[in-house]
Amino acid sequence: MRETTQVLVAGGGPAGTTAATVLARQGFEVTLLEKEGFPRYHIGESLLPSLLPVLDVLGSREAVERHGFTRKTGAFYDWGGQEWQLRFDTPDRPANHSYQVIRSQFDHILLENARRQGVRVRERTSVRRVAFTEGRATAASWTSPDRGDGETAFQCLVDASGRAGILAARQLRTRRFHDVFRNVATWGYWRGAGPLQGAPEGAIGVFSLPGHGWLWAIPLHDSTLSVGLVTDKRSFNRARYEHGSVDAVYGKALGQCPLLSGILDGAELITPLKTESDYSYVSETFCGPGYYLAGDSACFLDPLLSTGVHLAMYSGLLSAAAICSVLRGEVPETHAQRFYQTAYRHAYERLLILVSAFYNIHDGRDTYFRRAQALSHRDQQGLRLHESFLNIITGIEDLADVQDDAVHALFTRLRQPVDDRHPHGLGGHGTSHMLPLPTSPQQAAAGLYLTLTPRVGLRRTT
Repeated sequence: MRETTQVLVAGGGPAGTTAATVLARQGFEVTLLEKEGFPRYHIGESLLPSLLPVLDVLGSREAVERHGFTRKTGAFYDWGGQEWQLRFDTPDRPANHSYQVIRSQFDHILLENARRQGVRVRERTSVRRVAFTEGRATAASWTSPDRGDGETAFQCLVDASGRAGILAARQLRTRRFHDVFRNVATWGYWRGAGPLQGAPEGAIGVFSLPGHGWLWAIPLHDSTLSVGLVTDKRSFNRARYEHGSVDAVYGKALGQCPLLSGILDGAELITPLKTESDYSYVSETFCGPGYYLAGDSACFLDPLLSTGVHLAMYSGLLSAAAICSVLRGEVPETHAQRFYQTAYRHAYERLLILVSAFYNIHDGRDTYFRRAQALSHRDQQGLRLHESFLNIITGIEDLADVQDDAVHALFTRLRQPVDDRHPHGLGGHGTSHMLPLPTSPQQAAAGLYLTLTPRVGLRRTT
């Protein structure tokens, strides 16, 4: 079977459904191919308030609100011997919140919304390979148990295939893993856990461990608690060798956290443990002739600051805006892709340094610079990562001057909105300004910025 579409989206997760829905709402013909049947399981359950404006753009916020997910009003950190509450509501944003979601349900809501908005959705359809004609992506071959094998020709492709990475991981082989974030996560679901005293309503709990690693606790609306362990790969393998099993490593880690052990007293682990490793990576480029990489297909950081779904939907919206302007003839593709590469890369790198700073918050400013250089080492083609690393890192070096209360200082910065005059500064975790959408000339990337009204697209700075 051979067919054509204006835009083909590979993947039905948050990145794919965001891009597809925005494009369909702008009147373009969009086909979305998803290898699994929804609803399907996925990790990444704690969302940030920065996603609420994106849900508004998709027309799906009401459905998410109505579903009954746990309302997340902040976060609780027991980190490095200090306890800290981060409340999303502030005097200027009293109703700011987000959600703790069961991803199978949340992702299904977004996929069904895309279908209602006019996206041609095909589940259980796996993209096998993308064909290039004279260096440009032009068609994708796919297979489905319901429809057999086929090929779809397109004007533009959004690769939102997640960790599988149809282009970056399988074909172009442009993905590289972060040596400093070779982590392992293992997690399960508990029933009967008690509340986390002193935490904001519906808050995620984050607890650092002595030596290596940390734990998360996420309350879900089905009365279960998602509890996960994150540690570096070397420590995890050594602990598994010493204790004999992943379950023993997990149990040992819980025993090292009195606060979390307390709320699990009397609770029951009702699922087998799941484990993932080597999940921090980035592609050398986020787009190319005829294609864009969105969400986990392009990069993934670390679960520490709950940035996965944020980056997915952020990139889905930016890629859709770029494609809209190109297909309408408003912006040349090379300019639109330069905008996308710059804006998405900056968002990713900024969060990369945030996560790195958090892991090393007590180590002093020299550590920040060493870590930044390690993260920005030369890749296989001898190209340095974005030079904004140095600009970003200077925004947190003064944390070393307040070591007695470094967590407090970091969170004080994270709560502040980004200053447009200093776009590389930290700020806004917990508000929709955490990573502001580039919707003003002051936030322009490569001479272009995002516009959402009267229609989604890119606009040139004067």
